[in-house]
Amino acid sequence: MSVLTYLQTRASQAVLSGAENTSINTSISTLATRLNSYFGANVSRHFRFGSSTRGTILPRAMDEHSDIDYMIVFSEGGYTPQTYIDRLRKFAEYYYPTSAIKQSSPTIVLQLNHIKFDLVPALAGYWAGEYKIPNGTSAWRDTNPNDFNATLTAKNQAELSLIKPTIRLAKFWNARNGYVYDSYGFEKWIVAQSYTFALNQKSYLFNVFDNLLANDATQWRNDRISRAKEIVAKVRELEAAEMPYSAEAEIKKLIPE
Repeated sequence: MSVLTYLQTRASQAVLSGAENTSINTSISTLATRLNSYFGANVSRHFRFGSSTRGTILPRAMDEHSDIDYMIVFSEGGYTPQTYIDRLRKFAEYYYPTSAIKQSSPTIVLQLNHIKFDLVPALAGYWAGEYKIPNGTSAWRDTNPNDFNATLTAKNQAELSLIKPTIRLAKFWNARNGYVYDSYGFEKWIVAQSYTFALNQKSYLFNVFDNLLANDATQWRNDRISRAKEIVAKVRELEAAEMPYSAEAEIKKLIPE
């Protein structure tokens, strides 16, 4: 198997299976029904956002932190984020008493057997599509939770439909290396790169690692980035020497089986 074929195969495997999608959709439907029942008119709307709506979410087998971002927009403002976080915690404890529930980066994380939900409290913003979400436990910040979706879709269409699979492979590397980058920020950075000379899955992924800079303040992150660059360079060297089996073995150090 060539390096290109191997990466194409791993990229095709880095998507949710039909069974995973069915299970997640069932859980979301149940969650939506329970939110409506519990909060009634106190919640104006709720919806999924994030990587699961962009097609860049990884299966749990490839990223144990893979989750579904779900925003709950409360009708009544005037309180600190912690007030709404506490309301979501009580909701989760009421309907999911046997599940792991915790507050994290001011959201409520609901851990089910097959998927993790990140429940994000929000208030409606001034403009359509804009919301206020927690910035810590006592302040708010503005966001448009799905504004990046259109940017990613356009970039993917313009780049041979190879941006999304490239993101999934890069996120797999990121997860396997201790989360060198924030997942969302990493996606945005990948989309912002130029791929002028990239023609296939291998060259798109290698372009990402070529452009990474090992200049983080944290040394372990620099070490992971430098190691990735060394692997890519070695793969190129082995392919130039017409040693495809050795090149395949080397790329598996970057993107494991």
